[in-house]
Amino acid sequence: MKDIVYASLAAWGQGWDFETVAARGELLGRALWRLLPARREMACEAMTRLLGLEPEQARAVARESFGHNGRSFLEILLAHRVDKRFLHDRLRIVDPTGLEVMGTHRGPVVAVTAHLGAWELLGPMFDLLLPEREKQIVVRRPKDQPLHELTTRLRTRPNLEVLDHRNAAPKVLRCLRRGGITAFLVDHNTSTSEAVFLPFLGRIAAVNMGPALLALRAGALIQPGFLLREGQGGYALHTAPGLDTRTLGGSREARIHQVALFYTQAVERMVRQYPNQWYWLHKRWKTQPPEGWTYRPPQS
Repeated sequence: MKDIVYASLAAWGQGWDFETVAARGELLGRALWRLLPARREMACEAMTRLLGLEPEQARAVARESFGHNGRSFLEILLAHRVDKRFLHDRLRIVDPTGLEVMGTHRGPVVAVTAHLGAWELLGPMFDLLLPEREKQIVVRRPKDQPLHELTTRLRTRPNLEVLDHRNAAPKVLRCLRRGGITAFLVDHNTSTSEAVFLPFLGRIAAVNMGPALLALRAGALIQPGFLLREGQGGYALHTAPGLDTRTLGGSREARIHQVALFYTQAVERMVRQYPNQWYWLHKRWKTQPPEGWTYRPPQS
């Protein structure tokens, strides 16, 4: 029954255009602001403490972020509308260098991004912009099986494979070793067993080491990329200089640390620049290191 309800809602929502999704996403964000007081206060407190905002300013930015989050949740319904017209009418590429590198780099690429801006539209957009490359995205699987099946279907395209993060490593390595591109969201909380603990926005956070491990095993280039909203219905693609993991030296632990810190700092720079578009609803700092632990970067 649940799968029928989800499918019906998705079919209805896929008839919406960008402006409808923006308006209804804002409404969803306002509802979340009212219905989730604990998450609302968590976001305000984090912005005050970690970004140095005054309480009134933090509250205003947090409220705006809830509106962006509402839009992010619904933008999965727009994946099929990311076409050549979208690229021409709605997309601004801030600096084409990173995109050009992903298109011309002959070796494997690990693309990293965050729950920032219009992350759901990045997959179909890269599918269009890099048509010749083999591509994957790795996503965290929802506990709800019908929801998992629906979101996978909405995200999948003929030249874009969507992988459940559990047991994805063999498929990721095969893709990378064939010179493909695999994309990860790298800003979510994770378990202690999967984490390397690093500073993020001035507080220690559990950072998923999986993308770093796979990139090092494949000798991949790490390429950050983020899709931010701007203006009335527009989007801006931001990339940053990449990191070639083949150039790194030191112990295995030191190299994992360097790669994970690289993509964590790339996310941090964008969050500080666009705090209103990040997913502050998430309990990012939930997993903490053992008591008495001190951050010490490993020696090379």
